[in-house]
Amino acid sequence: MARATERLWRLGLQRPRRTSGHHLFCLRSSQIRALTADLLKSNRLKQVFIEDRRPAMGFWQMLPGSNVSRVLASSGADWVMVDCEHGNIDDSTMHEAVPAIAALGVSPVVRIPDRQPWMVKRECPRRPWHNTIKMTSPARTNAPEGALDSGAHGILVPLIRTAKEVEDLVTASKFPPRGRRGFGSPIALQNFHPAPTFTEYLQQANDSLLIMVQIETREALDAVEQIAALVDVVFIGPFDLGNNIGHPIIDGKRDPELDDAIWRILKAALAAGKKCGIFCTDGEQAKQYAEMGFHMISVATDYTALRAAMVESLAVAQGQVPQDKVASY
Repeated sequence: MARATERLWRLGLQRPRRTSGHHLFCLRSSQIRALTADLLKSNRLKQVFIEDRRPAMGFWQMLPGSNVSRVLASSGADWVMVDCEHGNIDDSTMHEAVPAIAALGVSPVVRIPDRQPWMVKRECPRRPWHNTIKMTSPARTNAPEGALDSGAHGILVPLIRTAKEVEDLVTASKFPPRGRRGFGSPIALQNFHPAPTFTEYLQQANDSLLIMVQIETREALDAVEQIAALVDVVFIGPFDLGNNIGHPIIDGKRDPELDDAIWRILKAALAAGKKCGIFCTDGEQAKQYAEMGFHMISVATDYTALRAAMVESLAVAQGQVPQDKVASY
């Protein structure tokens, strides 16, 4: 015990105090605070929001593999979206991606497959007898705890339509008394640094984790002012939004009506004191939306960026002129 306290003293974590001829070692109060886990400070995405000096830039992971996660997280991103809706990401793959991203000081965010409240904490594995991860009953899966219980720093929920759906979602995302999220997964703790105790996670998670919803339906657009007040981030999916309001993006071209809808969503977020994110197809488009005042911007998707890089490199090697890129998912 004496050796341990002496090492702490030499490291500057304790100071000696002489009482009755004995050295007592006392942690400084500031160092006690430093040694206490702080989920909020571990959440890089939320820290960028709090500092409010620049937009939070991130990448979209659709391909499975923790090495893919590490490549994206080590490329300067503030966050990586693990896409369990349209990506080739099942439950076990998500549980590998989330810690790989968090270990590099980047925020892992999980897009769950559907808006079902139970999916906030549980994810569905792919199984031989069905080919979808959009299931309707939690009893049909014995998958390990997913989404928030995987240690994700936030969730993104697609295809929202009403404020009531969002209220139910938020309730499922919060521990009592603010919600009804179940407590008990030890997996989440590893993805915050320093790792919190169970008590610290329970006490801090409600205010430290980000709840985000996608505005990509006509109904959600009509209710966006009410929805924005309920969540941390409203995130624009421009392709589905365009489809659902009758103005799809064709060959990368956007109708003025879609631009107006995007502006309405941004204004609603700002009026509610919340953040607004948007999916972009490349760095050039991301820069444009950053200059417009968006707070959370997807710069590229792994699948699309990989293909584009290979096509361009091959064209250069063959002496061809690379074709102009058409905006795509």
